[in-house]
Amino acid sequence: MNVITEKHEGWIEIVLNRPERRNAITGPLGEELAASIEAASADDAVRVILLRGNDHSFCSGLDLKEFNADPAPEWMAEFGKIWRSVHKALFQCPKTVVGALERYAINGGAALALSCDLLIAGDGAFLQVGEVRQGMGAPYNLAWLRLRHSEATTAQVALTGRRFLGKELVGLGIAYASVLDDEVAERAQTLAEELATYPPGALARIKAVTRRYTTESSADEWFDRAMQHSPSPRTPPQRVK
Repeated sequence: MNVITEKHEGWIEIVLNRPERRNAITGPLGEELAASIEAASADDAVRVILLRGNDHSFCSGLDLKEFNADPAPEWMAEFGKIWRSVHKALFQCPKTVVGALERYAINGGAALALSCDLLIAGDGAFLQVGEVRQGMGAPYNLAWLRLRHSEATTAQVALTGRRFLGKELVGLGIAYASVLDDEVAERAQTLAEELATYPPGALARIKAVTRRYTTESSADEWFDRAMQHSPSPRTPPQRVK
């Protein structure tokens, strides 16, 4: 299984489960992740989703070994639709999403971290929107940044392409808290458990009203806006250093 779930009282953990590849993104992982988020969104017993990666790592981005394989994996032709389905599921999710950023969230992994309503980051963990260094667009990163943050914050993160550590992410308003690296998962779980005890519907109502003040666009409209000006890469994606 590329994604595993563990249900608790009022909340659920959704765990990226490719630790041997640093939880890197593939088509099958995307399909399972979208399905897990959609199932949690439809479950009345779930108030909070905790998104994290297995083996104390969040997500290293696209699995470049798979994306550069010859021949290409069968799912490659559909990956754009698969990845859009993940972000649509997150955009439309009425539950509060807590993220546990351990070690790194790079490029595609950064987009998943930025989608979280509340992000707990390790002091030594980093988020990197590094596509600019590859001459590539970063549509999902930009879409989530502009949904939640100012143009100035978006520019700092996306135009520099550098690594932002936990405390810097708190300063930018991207992370809710920065904690000791070995306490990230526990602190995120504690937060999810606490939020799940709030009165039924309270979290969903707050999230819905907050979103209305930001945009009334549909998920596709919001992400299409970012896609329109994103150049296609001239070469297959490479690891950001």
